[in-house]
Amino acid sequence: MFADLDDSRTLIDELLDEQQRLTAVERFARRHEADAPPAQSRYYRDLIPLTKPQPGEQYAFAVDMDICTGCKACVSACHSLNGLDDDELWRDVGLLHGGTVDEPYQQTVTTACHHCVDPACLNGCPVCAYEKDRETGIVRHLDDQCIGCQYCVLKCPYDVPKYSEKRGIVRKCDMCHGRLSAGEAPACVQSCPSGAIAIRIVRQAELVDSMDPGDRLIPGAFFSEYTKPTTTYKTCRPMPANARPGDDAALRLEHPHWPLIGMLVLTQIAVGMLTGAAGLAFGADEVFHAVQTPLTRTAFAILNLGLLVSIAHLGRPLGAWRFFLGLRTSWMSREILVFSLFAGAAGAFTGACVWHDLAPGIAKIPGHQYLPSPEPFLHPLALATSALGLLGVFCSAMIYVDTRRSFWSGELVFTKFFGTTFLLGTAGVAVILAWVGISAPASVTETARLFLGMATVAGGALLGWESQHFRRALAGEAAPDHRSAQIMWHLRRPLLVGRVALFAGAMILSLFAIPEGGIRLAAMATLSGLLLCGAQLIERYFFFTAVVALRMPGPLVPEPPIHA
Repeated sequence: MFADLDDSRTLIDELLDEQQRLTAVERFARRHEADAPPAQSRYYRDLIPLTKPQPGEQYAFAVDMDICTGCKACVSACHSLNGLDDDELWRDVGLLHGGTVDEPYQQTVTTACHHCVDPACLNGCPVCAYEKDRETGIVRHLDDQCIGCQYCVLKCPYDVPKYSEKRGIVRKCDMCHGRLSAGEAPACVQSCPSGAIAIRIVRQAELVDSMDPGDRLIPGAFFSEYTKPTTTYKTCRPMPANARPGDDAALRLEHPHWPLIGMLVLTQIAVGMLTGAAGLAFGADEVFHAVQTPLTRTAFAILNLGLLVSIAHLGRPLGAWRFFLGLRTSWMSREILVFSLFAGAAGAFTGACVWHDLAPGIAKIPGHQYLPSPEPFLHPLALATSALGLLGVFCSAMIYVDTRRSFWSGELVFTKFFGTTFLLGTAGVAVILAWVGISAPASVTETARLFLGMATVAGGALLGWESQHFRRALAGEAAPDHRSAQIMWHLRRPLLVGRVALFAGAMILSLFAIPEGGIRLAAMATLSGLLLCGAQLIERYFFFTAVVALRMPGPLVPEPPIHA
């Protein structure tokens, strides 16, 4: 065939010419005519199961940490195939490090959704925008159901769901279920040059039974018993006892969630004021009737402002009516339901109070003498409103307690939320009483002083308790909230000091206002109340930004410089 070669052409030139004359079918046949398997066969023969999961089984990621090089090919492939935004990642690569100077340890770790047996994202979603596929076990996010409340972001202990500002929804890894159903490996699996990521089938019951309390996927991950993740990490290298995430020392501020800050403070003020109104209705009838209309109307307006502000936190607020879908598992669904009932009861209570004040004048109008009096309904409505409001604060607290973050422990959250409710509620009632008391019986002014005194004592107790807890957390490296205390002290110290100053100013004003009367009492009580509101808004800012979010190990972050 090559007898007529001239001097200017080589064997390679002739072979290339022949290759160009082959059809696509001929080239495919020539590539496979040898006994060796295709170069890509490992992607659909070794790294994914050849059979589908049976009942009680599911797909799961399996990671061989010993051959992961940290090249991030999996990150790039996931980003490209799923068409993610520039700042959006569904898979990431972190680092574990530790050991000693003589025997240092370092290991890269690739992470994505663990498609848990008991997924926290699914349980927390108020509109059931997640589903765990019965056949594959893959936890999928339903984009068309999502309202963008981001509660799943708070609930997931592995930082898997990612909120998209552009779309107003959350999105996450779905294990490339479309590729799996077609017999192809997910993008991250197929792109890994060392084959460190594979898909395996696991039996859910065996996986759960094998978990002991305190088990973690890897050092730095949250306790597996919470969501029962299915990913397995394999290594033959001995892992030192001091192995920790590369970003373990990082001090960073989390998202402040401003609409939630406003909603929590405003609704707790309203609950406190309406509970104070109920207390007056049962314990000081004369005073209650003197202030019932301005007090309930003010509290009802604050409540509605808080509920209106909360809508700004939703990426798709028009879908919030579906909250009832998650009532069985989601504390956010329960909060929405209870506050909806609370708003209705508060509106009825406010209407009854206004009607009670207008009734004598209306009775003088011919033909209106026989309109029923709202008096029999005031006490039941007051009790129902107070009970629903306090239940709403409880549900608000449980939203955060249920995330299992140490800074959002039950002790801290319940004390802060109900402390704010009592503090700002009594301060708000004192302000209304003080202004009404200018032209009302002396008993109203005396009651204003009483409520102002209660607010002063509550403020001092709350500040003292928080200061003691903060000092203990900042000084003790083993304290659960040590990093949260460090974040507040080293990243937002002026704001922390400013909050103490606002508290101190409010306490001093209250102490000077208590002996006063008339306009001086009303003005000083109002200013004190505003300072307390400012202090609690700062506290709620720290509540969201200083919490240490639960996540998988991240990249190496140097120890931050700590200044005294």
